[in-house]
Amino acid sequence: MSRKNRAAPRTAGRRRWRLAAAFLLALAALTVTAAVIAIETIGVSPRLLATYIERRSSGHSALIEGTGQRVASMLLWVDRGSLEPRLAFPPWALPPLVVAPMPAAAGGRIVPIIDAARLAEALDQALPGDVLTFAPGTYRFSGRGLAVRRPGRPDAPITVRAPQAGSVVLEFDLLDGFHVGAPHWVFENLTIVGVCRDDDDCEHAFHVVGGAQHVVIRNNEIREFNAHLKVNGADGLFPDHGRVIGNRLVNTRARRTGNPVTLFDLVAASNWLVEGNLIADFVKDGGDSTSYGAFAKGGGAGNRFIRNIVLCEHRLRGASGRRIGLSFGGGGSGAAACRDKRCVVEHERGLMRDNLIASCSDDGIYINRSAQSEILHNTLIDTAGIDLRFAESTARVEGNLMDGPIRVRDGALLRVADNRSAWLTARYLGVGGERNRFVDALALDLRWNADVPRRTRSERAPDLCGTVRPDRPAYGAFEEIDRCVGAAPR
Repeated sequence: MSRKNRAAPRTAGRRRWRLAAAFLLALAALTVTAAVIAIETIGVSPRLLATYIERRSSGHSALIEGTGQRVASMLLWVDRGSLEPRLAFPPWALPPLVVAPMPAAAGGRIVPIIDAARLAEALDQALPGDVLTFAPGTYRFSGRGLAVRRPGRPDAPITVRAPQAGSVVLEFDLLDGFHVGAPHWVFENLTIVGVCRDDDDCEHAFHVVGGAQHVVIRNNEIREFNAHLKVNGADGLFPDHGRVIGNRLVNTRARRTGNPVTLFDLVAASNWLVEGNLIADFVKDGGDSTSYGAFAKGGGAGNRFIRNIVLCEHRLRGASGRRIGLSFGGGGSGAAACRDKRCVVEHERGLMRDNLIASCSDDGIYINRSAQSEILHNTLIDTAGIDLRFAESTARVEGNLMDGPIRVRDGALLRVADNRSAWLTARYLGVGGERNRFVDALALDLRWNADVPRRTRSERAPDLCGTVRPDRPAYGAFEEIDRCVGAAPR
């Protein structure tokens, strides 16, 4: 056979190998492209997929269950990194407790409180303008809750306070602490701690109900309850227009209960302002293991979450279960609890603005059957992102910075513009995305690591730290996180 004839089969063979290699490369590229499209379309972050895999593999053979746990652990690692707990809050996370006493209303009486029995008596006899002032010390309450029945006036609210923040500790071995059923009350400068042996017995530090409108809860530290602040209607009346300003709402351990765990739990009330608070470590160890930092649901309207720091897991980082940061709609409401007895929508015209939400095992923001929500200039770090669900949900989402996706499910309608969000695929590859803009986002060192990403649209409202934004504001909740140190709520 000639040399030419011998070379022909070799040439044909090389051509076939090249064609086969090209085909395999094209198939691999197509597979990768399809996987990327699927990940971005479905919008399920690695942490949510890990939870799903762990749940589905549970109860099967040891091999299947073990494999599921290993895969889930790997997905959590690439998405969340180390789950070691942190012992101290960063200085910027703590609303500064105002040391000086708040001024009394003109003409109000100063009513001294020197023991637990005197407080119950003073609550029953309070007049508009009175200022019930504790002597420094620790007070323990057990048995029945503290009923607040006497109304204040718009120009003369009734105040319960410590003379200085941190000088008075109230220990509640109570299902409900302050049961507030009258309007125009102020509670300030108090440290309130739940001390019940059974977590089911320490439900609320404050339960605001019925006609208790214009209640103000400010500058307090409240810890060790299932729902630190509970707000709901009663007897056809609704406690609207409340304010929760500059408080520290935290727990130091998981709540061993099947009852709801939501540190600010609002049902059916309207026009509450929740601003400048630290909300942290709301882990539920029982029941469905699902908990929220704060929500508004039950058919109310106009509630606002502004300039809060929500750390779903801090001291309790890595605990099992689902933690969701802020929500309009929460997990839904029964018709009997709804303002209109139907809950056509769970909430409408809500605003979430300039909040920092971090370290959540589930969604940072969840909108459930809530209409006309505005989600503006929030920073979401180490969360599953923003989730809008069901046809009743409509929202404008703008100016946010997040390292998770925006998911739209079951007919929800999203008007989205000008957010900064990394491709979800990057989370599966362990690539930092938007969190790489900070020195160490997972360690909550949120100083900028590079050029600050800025919008072209001006935003004049104060940021998380109270700084008036420039003409070209940064995406997310803050211009410079260090400015939050010592920044008091407005």
